[in-house]
Amino acid sequence: MVMLAPAPEGLKPVPGDPGLPYLGYILQSLRDPMGTAAARREKHGDVSWSNFLGKKLVMLQGPEAVQTVLVNRDKAFANAPAWGFFIGPFFYRGIMLLDFEEHLHHRRIMQQAFTRDRLRSYMDSMAGTITEGLATWEPGRFRMLPAGKQLTLDLALDVFVGVQLEKKEADRLNKAFIDAVRAGLSLVRFPVPGLRWSRGLKARKHLEKFFYDHIAAKRRDGGEDLFAALCQAESDDGHRFTDEDVVNHMIFALMAAHDTTTITMTSMAYYLARNPEWQERCRAESLALGKDVLEYGDLDALVSLDLVMKEALRMCSPVPGLPRQAVKDTVVLGHHIPKGTLVNAATFTNHYLEEYWPEPERFDPERYARKEDRVHPYAWHPFGGGVHKCIGLHFAGMQIKAILHQVLTRYSWSVADDYVWPLDMSTLPVPKDGLPVQLERLK
Repeated sequence: MVMLAPAPEGLKPVPGDPGLPYLGYILQSLRDPMGTAAARREKHGDVSWSNFLGKKLVMLQGPEAVQTVLVNRDKAFANAPAWGFFIGPFFYRGIMLLDFEEHLHHRRIMQQAFTRDRLRSYMDSMAGTITEGLATWEPGRFRMLPAGKQLTLDLALDVFVGVQLEKKEADRLNKAFIDAVRAGLSLVRFPVPGLRWSRGLKARKHLEKFFYDHIAAKRRDGGEDLFAALCQAESDDGHRFTDEDVVNHMIFALMAAHDTTTITMTSMAYYLARNPEWQERCRAESLALGKDVLEYGDLDALVSLDLVMKEALRMCSPVPGLPRQAVKDTVVLGHHIPKGTLVNAATFTNHYLEEYWPEPERFDPERYARKEDRVHPYAWHPFGGGVHKCIGLHFAGMQIKAILHQVLTRYSWSVADDYVWPLDMSTLPVPKDGLPVQLERLK
């Protein structure tokens, strides 16, 4: 068994094996993430290393290992160098790519954009865009992923950016975000024209120009959108974001809200199509409200939809891994982690560990009513944890419920009994076929 590095006396070295040169186990993980993770855990345990894009990567499996790294009590792990390796050139200095005191300082300012009053305002401004977007959905053979992606982009532009754009410009912005996200897992990690990395760098320049072009007007005129909120946000001690800070945070926030929300909604649509009894149960709760548009005070009434969302987040975590880098020698589950080591909390596959999740392949939203997710603080961690826990998680849940409330009260949808979605795991998990469903308008 090959070890990562010699360990000091009393500590265990990290076991593992390199896999393929440069790639490690990337190809196996793309084809069979569950099987690959289970095989590594069986062979090496919860902490093991392999090659990964020219680096040595330590995979962390199980909630105990994840908790050690995400809670980060001794500040041994940093986000910036780890996420920077994947997405740094494209989402430079976003909130997730800052650490320690600087991260807390920026987070305190940014929290002013996610207060209860702000969330209520964002939700009020969503309603019309959702209604208009759903009016274009035509019954029949219908692909949920691109439709949901277009709707979340429209909402992000309205609620986050607050700038009216022509369709051509909005499409360019959407393409820029897609190119920037896909660039993060490029196998060729330097700018070869036409390849992912090069497209990602061009996308970053396009996004920067877009926000810099509009920032002066936002600072002058304000507004009810996130862009204006970040321009106006101020910490208790009077600190505000610079123009550069606002642009960096907007690029990251718009990506995070757009992609992860789309994936979660698509997952929910898939499982509600395969489990029509849950679709009817969610629809009944929405219809019982007697409202075409969901209001902020109605969020807690959609109990079943909340359970479905949590189970969809478990079964298809939008961010399949949470990387960190050790900034000093440290220990995880008795294993010596040398300074400079890249580690990854395997969110997607951790949510299928049988000792924490009975029958993990089974869609069962009642798990959360039974509090199965409480068996360990980090058994369920789609939003991360510790000081870096997703700052927009409440906004995301609110947006998803607002959209699906209107979908459920207007449409029903189904898939064939033998349909299983083909997940593409090359960046973030999405169905390769766009999730085709049979859409019907409710009478």
